[in-house]
Amino acid sequence: MKRVLPSFDRLVRFKVPLALLVISTWFPAFSEAHLQDRIVAIVNSELIMLSDVKREFKTEQERLSREHRGNDLPQRLKTAEYMALTKLIERRLQLQEAKAKKVEVSDLEVKQALEQMKRQGSPFDLTNANHVQTVRDQLLLTRVVDLHIRGNITVGDSELKRFYQEHRDRFALPEEYQLSQIIIHPRASDGLADALTKARRAMDDLKRGEKFEEVAMQYSDGANALHGGRLGWVRQGELLPAIEQAVAHLVPGGISNIIESSEGIQIIRMDDRKPKQFRRYEDARREIQELVYRQKSDDMYQSWLIELKNKAYIEIKFEQVAEKSQPQSVRSTP
Repeated sequence: MKRVLPSFDRLVRFKVPLALLVISTWFPAFSEAHLQDRIVAIVNSELIMLSDVKREFKTEQERLSREHRGNDLPQRLKTAEYMALTKLIERRLQLQEAKAKKVEVSDLEVKQALEQMKRQGSPFDLTNANHVQTVRDQLLLTRVVDLHIRGNITVGDSELKRFYQEHRDRFALPEEYQLSQIIIHPRASDGLADALTKARRAMDDLKRGEKFEEVAMQYSDGANALHGGRLGWVRQGELLPAIEQAVAHLVPGGISNIIESSEGIQIIRMDDRKPKQFRRYEDARREIQELVYRQKSDDMYQSWLIELKNKAYIEIKFEQVAEKSQPQSVRSTP
């Protein structure tokens, strides 16, 4: 069967050089009102129109226009346009496969899905024919993917154990610190100098060998001052960045320098620390199973899309919009 654009079957996640070449010559943002509706792609015997791509692209176009300015916006829009077209082609291929495999969705299933979406606050309307068709197509897509992908995936225990060994850091429990603190709150907006002076006196006492608990009781404004400033156990990543950085290399019994943070002026003592530990395979098995299943699903889905594209007739029509430009289409040699 004739296949147009041989490289298109490799256009997975839009990393193909051909895609970048095409983007540079494809039509600009669809906001140009003077462009009339026209065919932009043929997928087997079905047409994809410019208006279809505009609808698919609208939300992303609005987001890009809000978040980006300057010279790179047109190129971002062109890239997103091409991605929208690719998504439409892939969706059309999957719906055609659903039809070929006689995959069906009943009216009752569509109605129930719409009612559920409405209860969840979706604007979809049972009386709107376009909304009904959109939901029907989505149910068909889910069902045909289940037929070809999800129902054919098996995950063995050996795969799970190998994944666990190769990705152990994903199942690590963060290091834990047992800390005590002396914290001094500036009394007013201009009281930082006084707070720093008080913190330096506390630090001098510590350097002279005074017990941290006694210095905390004397100087600290913290609620735990009467208990020697004890904070208890905290996990790595739960502290303010300035404190995290100050205590990262402390050994048990070590005392930080004076720290200025959003909480105030602080001196931290590392009372104890537990090194990073790893969850047991048995404890992480359910999570590993979900990760491996998702990865295998994604890989199989991409392979299936390539297979659909390989056996399909796909023609993408381009138009370079410029003064006196003429419509053109890109074709391969039969």
